[in-house]
Amino acid sequence: MKTVSTARSHGGVQGVYSHTSKTCQCDMTFAVFVPPQAADGPCPVLWYLSGLTCTHANVMDKGEYRRMAAELGMIVVCPDTSPRGDDVPDETDNWQFGKGAGFYVDATQEPFAKNYRMYSYITEELPALIAENFPADMDRQGIFGHSMGGHGALTIALKNPDRFKSCSAFAPIVEPSTAGWSKPALEKYLGTDEAAWRGHDACALVADGARFPEFLIDQGAADGFLDEGLRPWLFEAACEKAGIPLTLNMRGGYDHSYFFISTFMDDHLAWHAKRLAAG
Repeated sequence: MKTVSTARSHGGVQGVYSHTSKTCQCDMTFAVFVPPQAADGPCPVLWYLSGLTCTHANVMDKGEYRRMAAELGMIVVCPDTSPRGDDVPDETDNWQFGKGAGFYVDATQEPFAKNYRMYSYITEELPALIAENFPADMDRQGIFGHSMGGHGALTIALKNPDRFKSCSAFAPIVEPSTAGWSKPALEKYLGTDEAAWRGHDACALVADGARFPEFLIDQGAADGFLDEGLRPWLFEAACEKAGIPLTLNMRGGYDHSYFFISTFMDDHLAWHAKRLAAG
């Protein structure tokens, strides 16, 4: 692991790091905020998964999480959204696929299967790196994200309920198997058999028996992607049928941007901290 940069912030340290990923077969960059409480012992870890077109830097620069994370004593990890590099296959004219659009799945289709293994990267390789190099209490982990990253957070939590103690999302894609901006990506990554998509679709996972203690979702009511891409009411219905508690906040006047995310970031951090406090 290489240190790209570090900066003091709210008594803690915001760092950016890189490493050669065996999982994604390329160099990967990620950000970690370590709060001041880490000087006294390991701190709980909160994973933030970003959305389409983003890197680790978007939430780091615009998410406004450090003050509250420092107050609550939480490590915040911000991975990239896809593999990177000149040798990584891409569709340069398609912002909904390829670099910046890994959808947190392990691709099975060529030529993407070699590099696009973001599910394994987020759940296996990067956690091992965090545990080895940072004062992280890996028994207290939460996960959240935005849009495509909200999809990733929900599905990863549902598939790993023993690892993650809390899960929330900002404007998540809740049913990517039927949404216009995600269905083509799933087909290219996972093939045409839609049964293979169900393991990366939050609504399908719940319908198929996956369970998690509870969820928090914040959604901008003025989000231009709401009706065709996000549709949180589908996940609300799935959770209600399965008996999973879900708090869905429809925020009037808010859109899909980081102005929306940063407004409610403190609420999400406090929500996770309460659930991670007891381990």
